[in-house]
Amino acid sequence: MAIEVTQGDITQIPVDAIVNAANEGLKGGGGVDGAIHRAGGPDIMKECRQIGHCPTGEAVITTAGELPAKKVIHTVGPVWNDGNKNEEELLANAYRNSMKVADENGLMSISFPNISTGIYGFPKEKAAQIAIETVKGFLNNPRRDFDVKFVCFDNENLEIYQKILNEK
Repeated sequence: MAIEVTQGDITQIPVDAIVNAANEGLKGGGGVDGAIHRAGGPDIMKECRQIGHCPTGEAVITTAGELPAKKVIHTVGPVWNDGNKNEEELLANAYRNSMKVADENGLMSISFPNISTGIYGFPKEKAAQIAIETVKGFLNNPRRDFDVKFVCFDNENLEIYQKILNEK
């Protein structure tokens, strides 16, 4: 089991699964979602259309198309609403359910973006804390042998994740 953090483009990471910060309609969009669909090609969207919908906090799996990953796990993080709409638990569920889908599909390496911290406005430090604690909890109960990479697009998230991982 390894947890690491890196800065870069999640679409370039050769792992079993990359996680897409999707919207509920699985329709593609901006940020990570748009980058994954552009880099992976039309096969990802074709499968997303067949699935149709993914509720906030849940996760679904598709092909990775032309990406170096084997699969894409699409999860929907919550839009931040000042913490008044169960956002913390929904974000934890997004990470937990992504790990569960990877486990159920025999995928042993997974890369996560910083879910909900872009246009959805989730506070970055709080989101990083939830992401790391949730992934560690999943890996330790029962013990699972995954390689997990948090791929930060920006320097601010990278520094936050490094600080939290170094404290634990």
